[in-house]
Amino acid sequence: MVKIVGLGGSLRSQSYSASALKLAAMRVEALGAEVEILNLRDLKLPFCDGSDEYPDYPDVERMKNIVKEADGLILASPEYHGSVSGSLKNALDLMSFEHLSGKVTGLISVLGGQSNSNTLNDLRVIMRWVHAWVIPEQIAIGQAWKAFDSEGKLLDPKMSERFDKFAQSLVDNTAKLI
Repeated sequence: MVKIVGLGGSLRSQSYSASALKLAAMRVEALGAEVEILNLRDLKLPFCDGSDEYPDYPDVERMKNIVKEADGLILASPEYHGSVSGSLKNALDLMSFEHLSGKVTGLISVLGGQSNSNTLNDLRVIMRWVHAWVIPEQIAIGQAWKAFDSEGKLLDPKMSERFDKFAQSLVDNTAKLI
């Protein structure tokens, strides 16, 4: 069975990034994969200082172990100042090749303004650098404040189709590489 870990890069409650990650996880699970979401709001993580170990922060080791055991990843980030959120970048920086290399990865960005690919491009570079495999399907949700209903469901059927294609690609490509 394909095992996927989702990392959400927003620390905000009622996060649209978390909503998008949850939707992607549900679509991936519907295809038979196992999904675990690590919410960075719930983890006590230090700022990365380049150390190999962070003994005062057991959540670092927990996160590393969960990601290392996964076959693939979903990374969902709000776009802050034209790039990846600091919290997601920090979480990735706390890990190394040992944890991230070879992971099939799907990328999602969520923006308050018009949709663009800055965050997705930056995440693609980061993951390529650690030898992960990023699927070509990616999701950028612009004007997120009007993309979801009050229950967190997508309002645009075309965006919903993109989530389906994203999930299928992630599961199919992960299965090929494990």
